[in-house]
Amino acid sequence: MARRSVIGAVALALAIACTACTAGSTGSTGSAGSTGRSPPGPASAGGAGPGAITVGSFDFPESVLLAYLYAGALSARGYPVRVLPDLGSRELVEPALMTGLVQLVPEYTGSALEFVSLGRVHATADVTATASALASQMAARGIVTSRPAAAQDANAIVVTGATAARYRLRTISDLTRAARELVFGGPPECPERPDCLRGLRRTYGLHFQAFAALDAGGPLTRQALEAGDIGAALLFTTDPAIGARHLVELADNRDLQPAENIIPVLRRATADRYGPGLLAALDAVSARLSTAALTALNAQVELSGRDPRAVAQSWLRDQGLGRGTS
Repeated sequence: MARRSVIGAVALALAIACTACTAGSTGSTGSAGSTGRSPPGPASAGGAGPGAITVGSFDFPESVLLAYLYAGALSARGYPVRVLPDLGSRELVEPALMTGLVQLVPEYTGSALEFVSLGRVHATADVTATASALASQMAARGIVTSRPAAAQDANAIVVTGATAARYRLRTISDLTRAARELVFGGPPECPERPDCLRGLRRTYGLHFQAFAALDAGGPLTRQALEAGDIGAALLFTTDPAIGARHLVELADNRDLQPAENIIPVLRRATADRYGPGLLAALDAVSARLSTAALTALNAQVELSGRDPRAVAQSWLRDQGLGRGTS
């Protein structure tokens, strides 16, 4: 994993350099999610220049939206910011943060803790303990954690209503009588993740017929599930399509998934350069971001096809945190 992370970071550095050379500070801001548009290039949330704070995101719509939320709040307070959305999985984005290719990333407490500690420190459902452990692990790497939001987004194991009825599925444990007949779909890194296939085997004893590498809780996974190409899928608990499309989220009855609060993480050098006002601006967003609010924002992007940057700007104005607010 370490070798792959280094190689990935080098590739990401080249990609960032190329996009920085070919795109202006107000590059395209479309979503790479269910709208089917091409992934956007770097986009400025304010007067970004060479010394701008670069906010990176993972390669799924919610992460892109969160990057614009935090970047927009910083821009409204006069900080120079640019957003680099859809950079890739955590195996690429975290090394980019550690090496300074990006300065700020909206993270998820439990998954981030398991990753940066190389699985030596296990996240739990305790919000405070998980956030505190993450802060300690990040501090040793020159990274500062901001205030965690109330909003959480954990992995969800999802089936269609028809599959749930056929096998009488209500919990993940119930999958033991069906897993060998089902193909499981999820992001390519799922087999190696302790909260995905590896954890499903260890905690629940699940062995699926096969694994299909798709996307991170995105349209490919949902389409494959609804088409019957896969029988179970990894989606996210804040995915508005679960309710809208009458999918069934199986209860995590053995607590595989840890606390996954949204939390901005940034380089200590950046925090020191801009002072406490920078963290205060990030905390102001987190203080207003609930799970229900995040799910509703996701619905605007993923179900209504709205641009994530526009959705973020509108929400920030409504909260008194964006441009044009008093």
